[in-house]
Amino acid sequence: VESNNLDVKESDMETEEKGTEKESTKESDSNILDVSSDYPREKHISIQRHFADLEKLANLKEDEKKPCPLCAEERYKACYSHKLHRHLLNFHWKISVEFEGYRMCICYLPCHPVKPNLVGDQTLSKMGAHYHCIICSATITRRTDMISHINRHVNKGETESRFLAVPAPKYSHEVLKESATDVRVLPNYSTPQKTDSYFNPKMKLNRQLIFSALAVLAKERTPIECLDAFGATGIMGLQWAKHLRSSVRVTINDCNENSVAMIRENCHLNKMKVKLNTKEDDNDEAMGDEEENTIEVTKMDANVIMHLRAFDFIHLDPFGTTVNYLDSAFRNVRNLGIVSLTSTDNSSLYAKAQNVALRHYGCNIVRTEYYKELAARIVIAAVTRAAARCNKGIEVLLTVALEHFVLVVVRVLRGPSSADDSTRKIRYLIHCQWCEERIFQKEGNMVEENPYQQLPCDCHGSMPGKTAVVLGPLWSGALFNAGFLRRMYFEAVQYGLDGAQSLLKTVVCEAECTTLKRYSAPTPCEETKQEECGVYIKTPNTSPESSLVHGKRKTEEVFRNANKRQKAESSAEHPAFYYNIHRHSIKGMNMPKLNKFLNYLSEAGYRASRTHFDPMGVRTNAPLAQFKTVLMKYSTPTYGGGQAEDAEFLEDDRSGVTAVVFPKDCPPHYTAD
Repeated sequence: VESNNLDVKESDMETEEKGTEKESTKESDSNILDVSSDYPREKHISIQRHFADLEKLANLKEDEKKPCPLCAEERYKACYSHKLHRHLLNFHWKISVEFEGYRMCICYLPCHPVKPNLVGDQTLSKMGAHYHCIICSATITRRTDMISHINRHVNKGETESRFLAVPAPKYSHEVLKESATDVRVLPNYSTPQKTDSYFNPKMKLNRQLIFSALAVLAKERTPIECLDAFGATGIMGLQWAKHLRSSVRVTINDCNENSVAMIRENCHLNKMKVKLNTKEDDNDEAMGDEEENTIEVTKMDANVIMHLRAFDFIHLDPFGTTVNYLDSAFRNVRNLGIVSLTSTDNSSLYAKAQNVALRHYGCNIVRTEYYKELAARIVIAAVTRAAARCNKGIEVLLTVALEHFVLVVVRVLRGPSSADDSTRKIRYLIHCQWCEERIFQKEGNMVEENPYQQLPCDCHGSMPGKTAVVLGPLWSGALFNAGFLRRMYFEAVQYGLDGAQSLLKTVVCEAECTTLKRYSAPTPCEETKQEECGVYIKTPNTSPESSLVHGKRKTEEVFRNANKRQKAESSAEHPAFYYNIHRHSIKGMNMPKLNKFLNYLSEAGYRASRTHFDPMGVRTNAPLAQFKTVLMKYSTPTYGGGQAEDAEFLEDDRSGVTAVVFPKDCPPHYTAD
């Protein structure tokens, strides 16, 4: 027993010694932390907050040569202040990595170990360019690797540096206003690579078009649940909730924590009440959940929230392609709901990166005169396939392709039969590379002996080799719904969206393939007639609200009636693609004005209209040969102001080529041309 007691005493003494050792190590660790907490005065010189601090570090003087503080003497020799200023700005500050107000500039000092290169008996010392991490003090050679390194720290929650005790400065927020909605943005808000809350003022027209489409849907059913899957600053969802009020229940989603915080601030800035619902935290911060000005803010991946919940209206606007989110968007969208998507991967859609288009959309494309419409049909084909995988079909309501984006708005039609009808409209396109004539391939799976016979032109017979390419698969159906576009125009006038009104006028005429503009602003009491561009416009007296069932979800019969109305609104399909009048002009001839040329085509018995895809484009059902014939007939010689009255136009019925025979008194230089 005594021996056992001695053993217990010895073990107690050992534990006390271990405890004293732990306390001593804790004291030493606390001393280390105290030393590291004083790091801002001892941090690496390549980490600075302002460019002026970097200039002070160099101690610039006008009459003296000073070395660069971030470069070794072997790399950059001492120079005067003006040259050193440019060196610090261009070679260090502009290629730095920003984190919480600090800039990690590139460093060329010999603090990064570089493997020596042995050449014979000599060792070549190389100064390696590198960055110093502000969080873990690691040295990273490449800028892209440094950004990934910082992002890994942020994903792990390691945003506070042991070497940084001074709190990061608060950003100076700038408040921007658009459509009576205020949004607070961060610096560099227009550069997505440098900010979390991306806001592009050039996309104002895009936001107005989407708002008009949502306003039309809000007249069909109420309330509707709408989702802005990529909120960024939340500007789009705020406009929905502020103007449409109780007709919509807005959900703004973003997977970035900083963006979610910015969206909440902007909601409070516009006096909107926030219902916060994040994936990690199920606590709801709601002030009056059932009130009309409540916006739900979620922090999830876009695919996750679209899989979990059903919506009536979904808008997708990622940075780049939308194909990664189409399956989730059509999974739970309600019947007769609307899905709008904005694609900004213009390099692939506009045939600048054809391999990327083949990888993302599975389409073979080349650069053509109608490349913008080709891009829109590529996107719609991808949307159709994604909807068909969920046993849903689509009806295209609006298609807009401009310089910065491609916008597609479709209505969802549930059922396998609708899906089959939509997939039948995905076909290949035969494009002649000589005259740029084009035609969709005939339906059917049988292989033709000579597919060139489908083209209206005769380039294959007169030109050697292969003259045509097969593009696609593409959407071959209509790109617009004229009735829906008219109602969009009415909503744009009602809410004062000036930018969208002019575009919708052109698109309505393009949908009907006519030069007449049959639309006007709606009046609440009576039918009005308005003259615009020499055409009388009649406003309907009926309102789409007459078919609403307030307070309840529409029955199947009401849904069926709405579907029939949508089909009745869609007029005859407009011709596919368009011709650029300058592309097919005749050398030595002055072309007629575009509006007059449209009238000439109409007088010849063809449908013709302008197109928003190309300001000098003509959408017509006339073949290219007849298009050139009419263009030649009404073109005037360059030497005179009027048309040559004595000129004769001879047309070959076999080839469609028109020859012009001028009188003898024509100048010789013109007849030679």
